[in-house]
Amino acid sequence: MIDLRSDTVTRPSPGMRRAIAEAEVGDDVFGDDPTVNRLEAVVAERLGKQAALFVPSGTQSNLCALMAHCGRGDEYIAGESAHTYRYEAGGGAVLGSIQPQPVRMFDDGLPDPDHIAAVIKPDDSHFARTKLLCLENTKDGMVQSIERMKLAVDVGHRHGLALHLDGARMWNAIVALGVSADDFVAPFDTVSMCLSKGLGTPVGSVLSGSSELIAEARRVRKMLGGGLRQAGMLAAAGLYALDHNIDRLADDHARAEALAAGLGAIPEITVTSLATNMVFIDIEGASPELQNRLEDLGVLARVSSSPARLATHLDISDDDVEATIEAFGRALSVS
Repeated sequence: MIDLRSDTVTRPSPGMRRAIAEAEVGDDVFGDDPTVNRLEAVVAERLGKQAALFVPSGTQSNLCALMAHCGRGDEYIAGESAHTYRYEAGGGAVLGSIQPQPVRMFDDGLPDPDHIAAVIKPDDSHFARTKLLCLENTKDGMVQSIERMKLAVDVGHRHGLALHLDGARMWNAIVALGVSADDFVAPFDTVSMCLSKGLGTPVGSVLSGSSELIAEARRVRKMLGGGLRQAGMLAAAGLYALDHNIDRLADDHARAEALAAGLGAIPEITVTSLATNMVFIDIEGASPELQNRLEDLGVLARVSSSPARLATHLDISDDDVEATIEAFGRALSVS
């Protein structure tokens, strides 16, 4: 099957499987898994941070960051459709007693700097204490440049807020911009990056920041049930991905462009957004039946309603792109 539902559906490559099988392991809760320790050190060094923490998921990584920065009755600011606010089951509020303050977002995912400034609370017992500003890059595949992020970052700095980057797909942005990773994340106190999206590992994210914040996040990880034992096998996949699967993200971006061009030539399809490895389309005739017809033709895609998102990734080839365009044409031609 050609699976375009997400870039989380990838399978470990033979090289990654060998790295997993051969990984040296220990008990990570005791801090003696050498492969986990190496992954954390590598990520911290690449991002110019003091320390890093390997966690099972991006959701847990963001929540560890929120709870390391904020206490009960504190507040974090995030875009109204940001992952940390909308798609993580309200974990900051439910588990951390941290109040979310959503703000308007521009189309590229940047929170509106004017709205950020307007919602920061004064030092008054009537209000939650505004402590943290969260950005997300990429957002729906769209990239904010370093200069673009600075518009929001500067507001946070002026008001003494800590800064967190949900960089689940930050490597897509870094490759698209052609910048260094440490420059990209330099303004942020903590950075969450996923290994299991574009980088193609089976599981895992890494949170990086200062030694003090990561020590607190490690305590939170344990509280959330994220302390793993012989996790070196998973960390080995992450190390392999960092060495082999970053530069090749440019291939995913090129294939997304080819996919958008081909689908856009089909009369029933309008491409509404193309950015990095994400293609969003409006489909005349979107329905569960269309989704089933595509599956019968060998393509998995969520097209029961519009807009639909298609994601390219390391398991999608040039031939897969051509086959997908043909399958959409055939599926839509059925009356």
